[in-house]
Amino acid sequence: MNFNLSDDIQFLKENVRDFVQTEVEAVAHRIEKENQIPERIIEMSKDMGLFGLSIPKQYGWLGIGMIGKCALYEEVGATHNGYTTLIGAHTGIGSVGIVELGTSEQKEKYLPDLASGKKIGAFALTEPSAGSNASNLKTTAVKKGNHYVLNGTKHYITNATEADIFTVMAVTNPHKGAKGITSFIVEKDFPGFHVGAVERKMGLRGSHSAEIILEDCEVPVENVLGEEGQGYVNALKILANGRAGLAARNLGSCQKLLDLSMQYAQEREQFQVPIIEHQAVGHMISEMAVEIEALRSFTYRVACMVDEGKRVIKEAAMLKLYGSEVYNRVADKAVQIHGGMGYISDYPIERFYRDARITRIYEGTSGIQKNIITGQLKKEYS
Repeated sequence: MNFNLSDDIQFLKENVRDFVQTEVEAVAHRIEKENQIPERIIEMSKDMGLFGLSIPKQYGWLGIGMIGKCALYEEVGATHNGYTTLIGAHTGIGSVGIVELGTSEQKEKYLPDLASGKKIGAFALTEPSAGSNASNLKTTAVKKGNHYVLNGTKHYITNATEADIFTVMAVTNPHKGAKGITSFIVEKDFPGFHVGAVERKMGLRGSHSAEIILEDCEVPVENVLGEEGQGYVNALKILANGRAGLAARNLGSCQKLLDLSMQYAQEREQFQVPIIEHQAVGHMISEMAVEIEALRSFTYRVACMVDEGKRVIKEAAMLKLYGSEVYNRVADKAVQIHGGMGYISDYPIERFYRDARITRIYEGTSGIQKNIITGQLKKEYS
């Protein structure tokens, strides 16, 4: 497996790193306080092409592979996770469905604006009765002439307040269970589409999640994404596709926490020596470094498999599980190393600690990933 980056990707990676360190980090505390990403940062991100990471070349961007995307996601992950999530949700589950499953007409209509960031994407699957059991949807879609009429409520939808284009799952045949679900491309300006209550969250400030309310929402038949009845399968494909990218974002956050911990441990003195000289601290740092390096290798191995067109259902689930668990363990150790300072909201460690927790829940909980892995193993050993 070749993890080497092309000169173009390496150049982009360095530019993104510089942007993150000089621009985004400078406003990270402001994002946390105001729960809003400054518009200047969003516009600069658009100019850099960060909203087009998943978009093929013919629709407005470079058409880079998963290894290249992970290299850039890793840099984006090293800063405020609210900003990271805005970018990641758009370039991941918010747009890959159209890239992978869309008709040529759908791609021509939507991908250029998604690539430029003129329009933001979101993914609407979760409902009050359908979280981990994603097949238990209550949102319905009834065909009437040249439209489908959608009714139902989605919640915890990332980018809901910013998004213009939503990939929405709804039941078209209630008698077929999971095989009766269809995916749709829904625009925010369609009649009957409303954004509901914005959720108040533990972390990810600046990244907004909200309800989506569909009241006799009219969606043209040409906005069916993929085949009717394949929506549940589509949802699983879309979620699996993004897991390497999500792991890369977690990797970037972990590396940032290690960097901060190393700096602090070498500067902070207790008992007349830097605390890194104390074995308890040194061991925590070494454990962090080992897990980060393992996550890095695993992330790029799965990314390479994706680029080679290999089936990665099991590996992607393993990576999502491992990446989120590593991030949480690394964040916990970083707080411990920083002591009281790690618990104070004026410093970034506390923020990363809160932000890490959601990674074991969103885009498939750790328990769901284990179910997927077990299911794939049973097939392999049968």
